[in-house]
Amino acid sequence: MANQDKINELIEKRAKAKLGGGEKRIDSQHAKGKLTARERIDILLDDDSFEEFDMFVTHRTKSFGLDKQIFLSDGVVTGHGTIDGRIVYLFAQDFTVFGGSLSETYALKICKVMDMAMKIGAPIIGLNDSGGARIQEGVRSLAGYAEIFQRNIMASGVIPQISSILGPCAGGAVYSPALTDFTIMTEETSYMFVTGPKVVKSVTGEVVSAEQLGGAKIHSTRSGVSHFLAKDDETNLLLIRKVLSYMPSNNLEEAPILSCNDPIDRLEDALNEIIPENPNQPYDMVDVISIITDNGEFTEVHRNYARNICVGFARFNGRPVGIVANQPKYYAGVLDIDASRKAARFVRFCDAFNIPIVTLVDVPGFLPGTGQEYGGIILHGAKLLYAYGEATVPKVTITLRKSYGGAHDVMSCKQLRGDINYAWPTAEIAVMGAKGAVEVLEGSNIRKIEDHSEKEDYIQQKEDEYTERFANPYQAAKYGFIDDVIEPRNTRFRIVRALELLQNKKDVNPPKKHSNIPL
Repeated sequence: MANQDKINELIEKRAKAKLGGGEKRIDSQHAKGKLTARERIDILLDDDSFEEFDMFVTHRTKSFGLDKQIFLSDGVVTGHGTIDGRIVYLFAQDFTVFGGSLSETYALKICKVMDMAMKIGAPIIGLNDSGGARIQEGVRSLAGYAEIFQRNIMASGVIPQISSILGPCAGGAVYSPALTDFTIMTEETSYMFVTGPKVVKSVTGEVVSAEQLGGAKIHSTRSGVSHFLAKDDETNLLLIRKVLSYMPSNNLEEAPILSCNDPIDRLEDALNEIIPENPNQPYDMVDVISIITDNGEFTEVHRNYARNICVGFARFNGRPVGIVANQPKYYAGVLDIDASRKAARFVRFCDAFNIPIVTLVDVPGFLPGTGQEYGGIILHGAKLLYAYGEATVPKVTITLRKSYGGAHDVMSCKQLRGDINYAWPTAEIAVMGAKGAVEVLEGSNIRKIEDHSEKEDYIQQKEDEYTERFANPYQAAKYGFIDDVIEPRNTRFRIVRALELLQNKKDVNPPKKHSNIPL
């Protein structure tokens, strides 16, 4: 009987721990449209795969009356489980216990699963729903955050790190998600900021709501802090599962290849007609992507941020790839500060985790103007240039239409170790468009012509000459900078074959402590 009493005690303690802050606080969480930490884990992981660590940990603080408020698990649920049969480690912050605020022991729990994830070589997932540092613990709480940050830094590029924001994330707490690979926010219930609305008002006098300051839509459209926007907790968590399906468990493995029932030699005649006759007319690059990928699948990253460039995950013959594509539908697909940063970060992620990169090019150049120059477009554009040049994974580039000037170089050209570079017959690869080129090359001659009609005819004649010479891919192909000019409808097949050819490629960068990318 004594043994049974001890077993009953264990069962009771487990039940108490699983209640977190109690039924009343759980009801309050549900009333806000939010799930509890354990409910979230159930949705995220494969059924019955979760194994919890440190359920019986409690805080060590006696001051400010905390010795009378003891909760098992101390506000964060940690452990491991599987997603599609693959091991992952995770922590889920429990807002029902002290508002999810981080204590010293809470931080140690998170650090333990992060250390184990690194040791095993498995992804680490953070489900964030916390009011920030536990003020009663003072500097010990701040030290706890710093311990987590250090592990985020050491894990970067070694194991995938995904942050899900499912409630508040404020102060120092925002920097752990910022250090991870992908951040997913939930509409209306999640927000992130370094200083909250009250502090902003007291310091600057600016009156702003939490949603305006750091809501999910703001960070998904304006700042780029959030990579994905979900409508509710469940969508957020299922998105983690989807994104992870494209990634290896660590940097020494390859991403999982799925069986594919989509024919690799599927011809798509629509691609032969998708480029408009008018070179200044837009089209939707996502239409091109959805035509050539397996079953039209494309999981777009940063969909609502810097929309003049598209990045995201897809598959070709079951093999995961990262896609980077200029988007003519927005600002003619021009490269600017935000687009350069967005694409550079994505390229570096793919390179860190052995995911091939397919680049679709239709870029008229870099966005001109004082706003861009003062904002450092030179440095930001160099980030994308650097990311492509540094990447050693297979790189396949297709130029669809425009590829002008420095932007041509930046978009995975042959000289940045592009492995296979194709072009459609509609590709225009040149220093600039015909109009600008004629102004530079023929400016003095044009100014000498006084008759307006004669001047217009001369300009048109020279633009036609320039277009005939450079508005095609054959000059670049003549020098071997384009490996082949392909029929658009064959694009899927040519990409699949290129990726198969390159699966064992080896590129090696010089030995160094680390690079000095232009931040």
